[in-house]
Amino acid sequence: MNVLLSGIVGSTAYGLAKPGSDIDRLGLFAADTTAFHGLHGPAESHVTTNPDRTLHEAAKWCRLALGGNPTVMELVWLPDDLYEVRTPLGDELIEIRSSLLSAKRVRDAYLGYATQQFKRLYDRGDGSFSADTRKRTEKHARHLMRLCHQGFELYTTGRLNVRVENPGTFHEFGEEVAADTMTALPLLQRFEERFDQAKSVLPDQPDEAPVEAWLHRVRAAHYTP
Repeated sequence: MNVLLSGIVGSTAYGLAKPGSDIDRLGLFAADTTAFHGLHGPAESHVTTNPDRTLHEAAKWCRLALGGNPTVMELVWLPDDLYEVRTPLGDELIEIRSSLLSAKRVRDAYLGYATQQFKRLYDRGDGSFSADTRKRTEKHARHLMRLCHQGFELYTTGRLNVRVENPGTFHEFGEEVAADTMTALPLLQRFEERFDQAKSVLPDQPDEAPVEAWLHRVRAAHYTP
């Protein structure tokens, strides 16, 4: 498989991992160009466990990133020490990462994901659940908080710091929400207001031209007649 870029993501990358936390890996690969010439195109994703790794084909990864998807977006903003595979084409993608961004898509994606996390918390009820469920609730709460902070940073500065500041506050928030899920709602509402009031540095639409050109270079590099 032609892996172009891959690294450690998730809680380890955010600085929120606890002992025993899974190590998640995310990457993108280039299918052989001739694989697109037949009746059936190549697989767009490969997902494995032990180790936990998700690989998206280059075009699919770009479509997701252009839509503001927070999960795939972090791949091109990782600290250098978390990359496990970096190729010249992977480095080129990192260089054009700002082209993937647009104000509305970043706002909608990050707030949308955060809202999904809150719904999961709310659907769990009043906090009277098992220890295992409580751990999952704390995790969803931490990710809700992270998505709000990172999304707002990306929206207002055009940059994304994957590692969060003061991870202890995220763990404290998770414990509070596990005891009472509704304590997450004020944070979500506060960030909705902040997004509404802030002026984004991002354009209205992403700049697809550099991304399209990059994909053409990927196809040319992996074409064998």
